[in-house]
Amino acid sequence: MIPAPVQSASSLLPVDRTLGVVLVVLLVAAAGIAAYARLADEGERYSRGIALAGVRAAVQLAAVSALIGWVVRHQAALLAFVALMYGVASRTAGRRITRNATWRWAAVPVGAGALPVVALLVLTGLLPIDGIALIPVAGILIGGGLTATVLGGRRALEELAGRAGEVEAAMALGFTDREARMEIARPAASGALVPGLDQTRTVGLVTLPGAFVGMLLGGASPVTAGAVQLFVLIALLAVQAVSVAVVLELVARGLITRAVPAPAGAVDLPAAEGE
Repeated sequence: MIPAPVQSASSLLPVDRTLGVVLVVLLVAAAGIAAYARLADEGERYSRGIALAGVRAAVQLAAVSALIGWVVRHQAALLAFVALMYGVASRTAGRRITRNATWRWAAVPVGAGALPVVALLVLTGLLPIDGIALIPVAGILIGGGLTATVLGGRRALEELAGRAGEVEAAMALGFTDREARMEIARPAASGALVPGLDQTRTVGLVTLPGAFVGMLLGGASPVTAGAVQLFVLIALLAVQAVSVAVVLELVARGLITRAVPAPAGAVDLPAAEGE
């Protein structure tokens, strides 16, 4: 007899040919709509990005599914996998924010938000270092740091580029470079916290997030599933707040920059200190 959780999982989303066909149709539809609407940003066509992202996700998840059983049985491999997640997240965030060499600084806000929380959970015994739980929890937190870093960094740099004259005016009034940039960029970068705040405010009323549903399908009680989901949401708020604060500081100090065409007589903003 099949256990109830397995039956529930199978009835929720059976892995068969129909699922494959539906996934392909959805991916083609998403890419087609993006192409029709000409959705693009800074020379990147999102129709192509959507298609490639879908294919990459399929390949990567297939590889992880094949390796996960072996990884969780070897502590060194488990820690190496978490380090790989962090490295990929840092590079992805950095390249989304800027194309110049300063993208490497994105590793700081991604790590500053996620890694201390993971370490705290391990040290307090809430998260075993030798079990499968480490990978999804670390992935959720690192992913939250990635998203907050990208949104905060991009919005800060875009705001500085669009309001370069105001930055110059603030500097003329006696503000330091950092202070002037911070005054302009802070409100825009802070908007990166909105998705996480809205998700936390509406949980249970609008959405039932993955951790909650996954634990229910695994046989956990609704109370236990709710407690775990609450922890995930609050931990994400902490991770994202740290990541946004750190990436904003790096942008304000000119450590993360983006080449911006400046009008005649204007200074390039933000510029790395000493350049």
